[in-house]
Amino acid sequence: MVLLPGWMAFVMQHAQYQASRRIAVFLSMPDEIQTDEIIKDIFHQGKDCFIPRYEPQSNHMDMVKLASYEEIASLPLTSWNIHQPAENDGREEALTAPEGLDLILMPGLGFDKNGNRLGRGKGYYDAYLSRCMQHPKGKPYTIALAFKEQMCEAIPTSENDVKVDEILCDESKG
Repeated sequence: MVLLPGWMAFVMQHAQYQASRRIAVFLSMPDEIQTDEIIKDIFHQGKDCFIPRYEPQSNHMDMVKLASYEEIASLPLTSWNIHQPAENDGREEALTAPEGLDLILMPGLGFDKNGNRLGRGKGYYDAYLSRCMQHPKGKPYTIALAFKEQMCEAIPTSENDVKVDEILCDESKG
């Protein structure tokens, strides 16, 4: 799926995005908001870009530093056909630095107006956000990126689910 270029500009002009120096962003699957232009802009603005590295046998995920947009194509593919650094690739993990993260841009399958998010079922982001809360800097601001078709009346939740601070929908502009 492709988003209109104007919508990406809306995301990149968001006050939280502009104020953030250390941003974690997902590498898009075909059915998700495409983040390529956001990642390019992070580097263009001289910000630090972090991407998920999932451990497939658990719900553990780290946000590891990306050196450049161009580097993505050389990263190994996961079983979900997403590029990510190998486990033994010695990259900075955002939570090992005192600065932590300022912003996390998150994917999802469904969202509701209360900030509830339905992921792909393993709880990677919920577990990571729980770890962020233990970091001296605290939980970064979270923005979910959604298509209008992903907005629901209510998303089922459990006690482990962490709400997102804001949902930007492709109808949010204006």
